[in-house]
Amino acid sequence: MKVFIVGGSGRVAAAVIQELVKRGHEVYAASRHTESIIKADGVVPVEFDLHSDVAAMTQQIKGMDAVYFLAGSRGKDLLQTDAFGAVKLMQASENAGVKRYIQLSSIFATEPDKWKDEPSLQSIIDYDIAKFFTDEWLIHNTQLDYTIVGPSVLEETPGTGKIALNPDHAGTNPIPDVAEVLVDVLEKKNTYGKLIQMTSGQTPIDEAIDSI
Repeated sequence: MKVFIVGGSGRVAAAVIQELVKRGHEVYAASRHTESIIKADGVVPVEFDLHSDVAAMTQQIKGMDAVYFLAGSRGKDLLQTDAFGAVKLMQASENAGVKRYIQLSSIFATEPDKWKDEPSLQSIIDYDIAKFFTDEWLIHNTQLDYTIVGPSVLEETPGTGKIALNPDHAGTNPIPDVAEVLVDVLEKKNTYGKLIQMTSGQTPIDEAIDSI
């Protein structure tokens, strides 16, 4: 598949890109910072700005089979990048006829009543507010074949290959495990229209995804 990744210079994106290429996909890694995109066969760096208008984004993603939103401003540009940028990318995907859309979110982003009770979420409430609106927009205002992946706190540790779905409380997830989930769902139609909330656990990732 021809896969367009927005936020292509980020930590999660780097792991996703490597896994997609390993599985034979052609990756277009989009970022304002193309110099930071990993260099590998099958990876095409693309200059891309989430401050652009929908028409410009539409032109850049025409001909793609799937779009990933993996961008994040780390709190520096929540409205323009994390919130409105994501909504514009959804609109551009629909305009370009790209049905498959995968969005990286945050655990319990659509459940604000839980934010105050989860210590790990209290420091990222503004981020979760942005994710609340983008997830809700994707679910209720598009006709995209979407999957939303909401991991717990990301850790730069080796992957375990195992997760727990729909946990009662937030925890942590190694970045390699989050990347594996994001790639595994790409061609799994049972994940269309689904919000996947996860933390580290005991179920192998492929089994967990197949059970959705």
